[in-house]
Amino acid sequence: MLTELGMNTSANQLKGCEPMTVHRRSAEKVELTVADVNRDADNTGTDAVVGEFDLAREDAVDAVVPESGTARFDATGDTALMPAWDDLVREHADRVYRLAYRLSGNQHDAEDLTQETFIRVFRSLSSYRAGTFEGWLHRITTNLFLDMVRRRNKIRMEALPEDYERVPGNDPNPEQIFHDANLDPDLQTALDSLAPEFRAAVVLCDIEGLSYEEIAATLGVKLGTVRSRIHRGRQAIRDNLAASGHHSGRSVLAHDF
Repeated sequence: MLTELGMNTSANQLKGCEPMTVHRRSAEKVELTVADVNRDADNTGTDAVVGEFDLAREDAVDAVVPESGTARFDATGDTALMPAWDDLVREHADRVYRLAYRLSGNQHDAEDLTQETFIRVFRSLSSYRAGTFEGWLHRITTNLFLDMVRRRNKIRMEALPEDYERVPGNDPNPEQIFHDANLDPDLQTALDSLAPEFRAAVVLCDIEGLSYEEIAATLGVKLGTVRSRIHRGRQAIRDNLAASGHHSGRSVLAHDF
């Protein structure tokens, strides 16, 4: 697992907690403390992602109640069944990190997004209502990623002189140092080349396995927009892979992940 936690408090008790540490698979750590959780929200508009997010399916009523984890709380709505905070983070940290890594394409941003996601969860857990906890995490992570990209683009446009020339860096590519889930490197490169909105739609559909309806709810867009972004994103990946001579771009197409 990616996490080691020093918090024994239940998810409904958000005061008096000890510092929490979210680890990645290297020796370095990302410290997440209560001070981080309680700090003022930034002005990126991401508070909107902590609203209600309920994608419970109609057949959930008749489903077998899971034995443990947030799925049991989602199935019953019994707040007493919400896992302790350390168990909650341990259960979901890997999935959040994988999504953040696929979206951002690098280790540093994935760690930051993972930390920010759990800060948002920690601060808003009391407002969460039983539905689909994983879907709620998808929504928070994805919106934080899109906000990060928009914020960076705005800063870049405002800060760079008109005659600025981009020079490729000499630092090693993070993908060469860190690999997650053994996704084909050429495919990750193709994903990274997509516009953020297309990348998010393709990752949520073809890697995370969300339905079009769930993606529409996650991104806050219409179903037709989701279909269009996925179609155009997949086509761009095909073209990218074909141009690079990777099996004519057909062996690792988006819908074949």
